[in-house]
Amino acid sequence: MSELKLSGKSAIVTGGSRGIGKGIAMILARNGADVAFNHYRDEERASETANEIKALGRKVYAAECDVSKPASVNAFYRDACERLGDIGILVNNAGHNITENFEDITEESFDRMLDVHVKGTFFMTQAVYRDMKARGEGRIINVTSQLAYKGAGTLTHYCAAKGANMTFTRALALECAGTGVLVNAVAPGVTNTDLLTPLSKDLLDTLKAAIPLHRFGEVDEIAPAALLLASPEGSFFHGTCISPNGGEVML
Repeated sequence: MSELKLSGKSAIVTGGSRGIGKGIAMILARNGADVAFNHYRDEERASETANEIKALGRKVYAAECDVSKPASVNAFYRDACERLGDIGILVNNAGHNITENFEDITEESFDRMLDVHVKGTFFMTQAVYRDMKARGEGRIINVTSQLAYKGAGTLTHYCAAKGANMTFTRALALECAGTGVLVNAVAPGVTNTDLLTPLSKDLLDTLKAAIPLHRFGEVDEIAPAALLLASPEGSFFHGTCISPNGGEVML
């Protein structure tokens, strides 16, 4: 594949200061894209990531934005456009994770989980989609999870949210077919990021035992899936999901 395949493109990556989001932001930048990303109470790592993108010679815009607040999402999008121009690539990656027994999940915890994953993805996509549709081109990539296919105990609200994003991807892909906007998803398996921190050792051991490759993924093994979907080589992917998961879910 050619170098700088995304030259002249601008991208938004939500939750791009760390983990999979940072990995995706960096691989897009290394391939020529200018990048805007948001973070939530992660100023230090956001600054580090922004500096790494600048060092590649790319424009970058980083700002705090709670994706569960549509007004904040719209303001972030407007600011990103002012600094980087038209946004041709959107990666909805921002996430939230906590393990809780089903019977102990409160309305507040449930709402936060779905607000970040589902509401955030929905309204960030809506903000960007209008302009993409008007221009007749764009790539929307939703980062979901292999757990949307198989579920996991003590993560019922997380799995519900990721499953909703998977169905949203398919529904929007059907609605926007023919507009020039392509909508797809990436469903990573368990990956070594900060989102594993709240999980108990017993749960981590159970998750690892279910993976035929007997290990968790690394960020650099996940990010290329998003690059493919954002690239010219991804032009025939629509309404589909790429799931790098070590064989845990075989589609």
